[in-house]
Amino acid sequence: MRRAAVIGAGAAGLCAARHLRSAGLDVTVYELGSRVGGLWVYGNDNGMSPAYRSLHLNSENRVTAYPDFPFPDGTPLYPDHAGVAAYLQGYAEQFDLTPLIRFRTRVRAVEAEGAGWRVVTDTEVGTFDVVVVASGHQGVPKHPPFAGDFAGEYLHSHAYREPEPFRGKRVLVVGVGNSACDIAADICPVTASCTMAARSPVLMMPRMVFGVPTSRLLARIEKPWMPWPVRRRIRELISRAVNGRMEQWGFRTPATRTHPAGHHLLMSQFVWGRVTARPGIAAVAGRTVTFEDGNTAEYDTIIAATGYDVDLPFLAPEISPVRGHWLDLYCRVVRPGYPGLYFAGFFNVTGGGNIRMMDDQATWIAAIETGRAGLPDQANMEAGIQTERRAIRALYPDSARYGLELDPAQYRRQLATELRRPAA
Repeated sequence: MRRAAVIGAGAAGLCAARHLRSAGLDVTVYELGSRVGGLWVYGNDNGMSPAYRSLHLNSENRVTAYPDFPFPDGTPLYPDHAGVAAYLQGYAEQFDLTPLIRFRTRVRAVEAEGAGWRVVTDTEVGTFDVVVVASGHQGVPKHPPFAGDFAGEYLHSHAYREPEPFRGKRVLVVGVGNSACDIAADICPVTASCTMAARSPVLMMPRMVFGVPTSRLLARIEKPWMPWPVRRRIRELISRAVNGRMEQWGFRTPATRTHPAGHHLLMSQFVWGRVTARPGIAAVAGRTVTFEDGNTAEYDTIIAATGYDVDLPFLAPEISPVRGHWLDLYCRVVRPGYPGLYFAGFFNVTGGGNIRMMDDQATWIAAIETGRAGLPDQANMEAGIQTERRAIRALYPDSARYGLELDPAQYRRQLATELRRPAA
């Protein structure tokens, strides 16, 4: 029987294990912590979860869920971390995955060995035909260049958990992504002041419109044939109807495609004066921050919601797909030149459900390994990676944040096409 190793028991690792076992492989899952659920486990003892107390899904539960395992009846539209962690635990139990998992096991190395792979952990060495890396990409914080210049309290959003430690403080939240929005909305009722430093343009999208999730409305209005400028204009009109112009709150409306951001309470906090926005940071000296518009202000705390670096320390540099903020992966999954090595869950999604797309990836991996789907040759896979990279550069701002970005509808169509590719 062919053997498969899966690294990580989060959402991506669990469905990879499930589909590979269903395809007839003998599966072993290595998990650093003591629970399934990955980043959704608040206080996860694997030390890699960025979950804070107020964390909720940003996408509606029904489009986020695995296609054959819906969230339980009565689940909120946007469940919190505890609800998602319980859901993932339920998935593991439903498909009897827990016996496959080696908890509290750190993978030290994944090395090519003959036609397969050698996986080295703290306690054992195993040989496998297939390795799926599903260890996540939000475990190693990316710090801004001024982090060491600030004399006050500094932390990355990865370390943020709850608002109480910031009571009465002047806090600057750096960034305008979903984590920055969540944290600013979370802490501003207790802080002396809360400011968001918005270096990049952003379109704050409401979570609900006309009593339904905004994603449902967009799914009805937007069509696949619409050019992106038309779709962007639709979103701008929705945002403006609900939140007003971005400029009136201190942000800038994007002229290109950007990752959606927002929080159901954040704009109300702007209305109440609990949160304000400033442009990007030009310099930091002591506790004084100088912004790009020349204004200065003093802060007690900086919380940097500045993203993450993909870290795969168990892979040798020549095997690792990491190239700066890009990953050399065909369709975000296959490492050209290294048969049997796959990656799942290494993407940022512009709307849509990431768990469902992880399941799509796992389905494709299993199809490749059972011969139900084929792959292009190495040269064509590498050409495909470059084509996709050019498309991302054309659509999105020139920022490290967008190296992992994908459009969910387009990506799922791409994987569906790959599933139909005949094996050689």
